[in-house]
Amino acid sequence: MKKPIIFCDFDGTITESDNIIALMKQFAPPEWEEIKDQILNQTITIQEGVGKLFSYIPSSKKQDMLEFLRENAHYREGFASLLTYANENDIPFYVVSGGVDFFVYPMLTEFDVPLEQIYCNKADFSGEKILIKWPHSCDTHCNNGCGCCKPSIIRSFDETLHECIVIGDSITDLEAAKLADLVFARDYLKEKCEELNITYQPFENFHQITNYLEGRKSVCR
Repeated sequence: MKKPIIFCDFDGTITESDNIIALMKQFAPPEWEEIKDQILNQTITIQEGVGKLFSYIPSSKKQDMLEFLRENAHYREGFASLLTYANENDIPFYVVSGGVDFFVYPMLTEFDVPLEQIYCNKADFSGEKILIKWPHSCDTHCNNGCGCCKPSIIRSFDETLHECIVIGDSITDLEAAKLADLVFARDYLKEKCEELNITYQPFENFHQITNYLEGRKSVCR
């Protein structure tokens, strides 16, 4: 029997809202909205779009952005409980995020998620404007310009040994959902799963995911 492994999105999934969008609304000039629409319409790649978005913001705003997120970001109900459930049942839990290290890492510290289990993009603040770097870019099987390429990360694990569980909400999770054995979806990802006939389980909080996994485990006993 395959061993479950969880790949969970961060922005809009672990947190209730998308932190990049929140940062753009607060710190970027109005031009950011056109870039956001181009990403969602898939007329530009996620990598190109996210890079452009952060290029609008001066590097000097780093601490201001962190303080803003500390005050305004909220975690989705039940996340800590799902982590506990995964640990108790020996289910590897990976955060795969199209977000950026300077806010993803500190926001996850209170949950004791090991850094080696967090995949995200990285920010370079050495220049006048923020430069985004891509340590987890697309492999040879993907040419979508994902930035942090979630399907490439999933493919780095042996599919013959693992049942892939994807949890997400947005366009950055769509390609990962296509590879998954089990998808938990909300918001935009839910709409795309319905449009593309991808089987999924809806969720609005992590308690629902924990209950589903526990119920499924009970049936298999």
